[in-house]
This record gives sequence, C-alpha cells and structure tokens, in this order.
Amino acid sequence: MAGSNGRQKTARDMILSLALIGIVAVGVWFFGIPHDDHAPDLKRVDYQVELLTARRSVSYPVAAPEGLPSTWKATSVRFQGEDGDRWHLGFQTPDSQYVQIEQSTQKPAAFIDEASQGGTATKRTETIGGRTWTRYTGGRYDALVLNGTPGSTTVVAGTASFAELTKMAAALKMQ
Repeated sequence: MAGSNGRQKTARDMILSLALIGIVAVGVWFFGIPHDDHAPDLKRVDYQVELLTARRSVSYPVAAPEGLPSTWKATSVRFQGEDGDRWHLGFQTPDSQYVQIEQSTQKPAAFIDEASQGGTATKRTETIGGRTWTRYTGGRYDALVLNGTPGSTTVVAGTASFAELTKMAAALKMQ
C-alpha cells in the first residue's frame, strides 16, 4: 500500500504544476502581449535625394507628386538603375490605404503585371491632368497605367480607391 500513495502524490503534483503553468501562460497572453489591431504608424520618408538621382540617371521623365496635402505620407522610395531604371515611390493615403508610383523601361506587360500584382486592363480610360490613363483591375492592386509614353511605363497602383489613385495621377509632375 505504501507504493500507491507515492504515485498519487506524483500525479497530483504533476496536475498542480500543469495548472500553474496554464495560469502563467494565460497571464502572459493577457498582460504581456500587445493586442492592438490597428496598423502601426508608418514613418514618413524624404524622397528628394532619390528623385534627383533618378531624374539625372534615366532617359524618361520621372514622375513625382506636387501639391498633395500633407495628409498623404511618403512611406517608401527606391531607384534601381540596374533593374530597368526602375523608380518606386509609395504613399499612405489619409484613410490609411496604399498608393505607389512605379516607372520602368522594362517590357510593359510584365512590368504592369508586377506593379498591379496581377491586374488586367479594362476598356475604361480616363483623362487625368491632360494625359490618358487606362484602368487595370482584378489584381491585388487596382491601377492606372499612363498611355503614350514610349520607352517607359508609368503605373499608379495600390489598395486605395480609384478616386485616390486619380488624385495621385493628377498630382504627378514628369521631369
């Protein structure tokens, strides 16, 4: 009989240990892990140096917005001269959506597919700022693609609405 009492103590101690570990785990989950569901505040970037570098380096007029309200926040910028003279400028809109300007000398079909992440051309065109743009939908991003730019392709794409994409396209200055 003495042997079974030791087994009961061991089983009871193990159950108490597991219960204690469970209580600690729940406490850590509630109090130690942040449960903030909204997107983090993105840092504003200055893109002037990269813009000047791109404008000096490429054969096409590089697009950048002028006159957007300060509520549009530049969040990313890249110029890759070795990759089809590729220019990228990303923005967070006032309602926390994403808009990017992409330009390149790469083949238009592949570049547009990549910039819109799978979008396809619609039959709808718009005149924005005196230039004709074609709408692309169906990809991860909706997009506007500038027509009539030989030697390069310009895409305004993102998770934002077409109204916000249009605001960006209207603000673009090509130099």
